[in-house]
Amino acid sequence: MNKYKAGLIMLTFFVALFLGGCDFVLFNSKGYTGQKISNYILITAGLMLLVIIPTILLTIWIVIKYRKGQNSQYDPEWEHSSKIEFLAWGVPVVIIAVLATITYFTSHSLDPRKSIASDKEPMTIQVVALEWKWLFIYPDQGIATINDIGIPTNRPIEFLITSNDTMNSFFIPSLGGQIYAMAGMENRLNLMANQEGVYEGISANYSGFGFSGMRFKVHSLSDKGFDDWVKKVKTSTKKLDATTYEKLTEKTRDNPAEYFGNINPLQFKNIIGKFKGVQ
Repeated sequence: MNKYKAGLIMLTFFVALFLGGCDFVLFNSKGYTGQKISNYILITAGLMLLVIIPTILLTIWIVIKYRKGQNSQYDPEWEHSSKIEFLAWGVPVVIIAVLATITYFTSHSLDPRKSIASDKEPMTIQVVALEWKWLFIYPDQGIATINDIGIPTNRPIEFLITSNDTMNSFFIPSLGGQIYAMAGMENRLNLMANQEGVYEGISANYSGFGFSGMRFKVHSLSDKGFDDWVKKVKTSTKKLDATTYEKLTEKTRDNPAEYFGNINPLQFKNIIGKFKGVQ
């Protein structure tokens, strides 16, 4: 075995080794928005490969054909080629124009604040980024949770997102899209799960030493399963009020899931409102 073949085998081995533990969740989305985003990424990558692959192949061909010892000479009999100029400039311009068009329409159709069309009424979940955990408030169900949420499958979910302190980023990779959580402000993110399952939610913005443990579970359930989940949370004797919330604002790391069977319906509004007038 010559050194070139050995090098190729070693390269293949290390690529497989490093990529073997990857979870390509963005390309295997279980949500309406995530599927749209993954399709856009694949289309964009495919269009860019129309330039990259021919360039790499031509580079390899030229290196092999004109390498030392082949007695090959590069002696063109022309100073200008319209065909080469067209390929060098025309093709990239066309690709950029196509990408710009796709990006424009996709950006508007996937606006995170835009409601998802459905025959079911959207459900609201209020999200508060704390240090270092996530608080979820269900105003219509009268419950709240820490680092654990349940949602009905095939029903639009409108997340109203804010932060109690530092800026953070709310992200459910399996459902698609991420958006920032900022103190004194309300951001909105509309998502919908297409399949039942348990998905991982994370913080996508570094916010301190407890950032790595700022994760939560998303349970996508049938309508009956969601109703049962809500009933289970309601059995909790904990109440989310001003006193309880102050305790939740204390810094914790790898905080376990918690459940509150009763809430102050104005809690989310009060969290945002306390920053009014702060300069």
